[in-house]
Amino acid sequence: MSESTFVRVARVTDLPRGRMLEVTVGSRSILLCHTREGWYAVDNICTHAYAKLSEGRLRKAKLVCPLHGGTFDCRTGEAVGAPAVRPVGVYAVRLTGDHVEIAVEEQPADS
Repeated sequence: MSESTFVRVARVTDLPRGRMLEVTVGSRSILLCHTREGWYAVDNICTHAYAKLSEGRLRKAKLVCPLHGGTFDCRTGEAVGAPAVRPVGVYAVRLTGDHVEIAVEEQPADS
């Protein structure tokens, strides 16, 4: 069973409200979103055609893929607009002082 660990990925001042930021945690590309409702983190790769969502647009809480316009809710990862139908992964986000942290699962060590 894997446990989640929070990893510091940015400073609060790095990401104004209404913007998104690509961050890398280990080998994962994660998209950090700062909306009017709060901070969210999702996998940065579209589940429809594998484009980087960070190259698309953030409209309120909706991520628009740059390739075919599929949309995802950054709060839940749910695919909410065709042609995307599968959700993207989501990560818990917390603010610690002026830092933004994302929860990622620790990978088990090889035996």
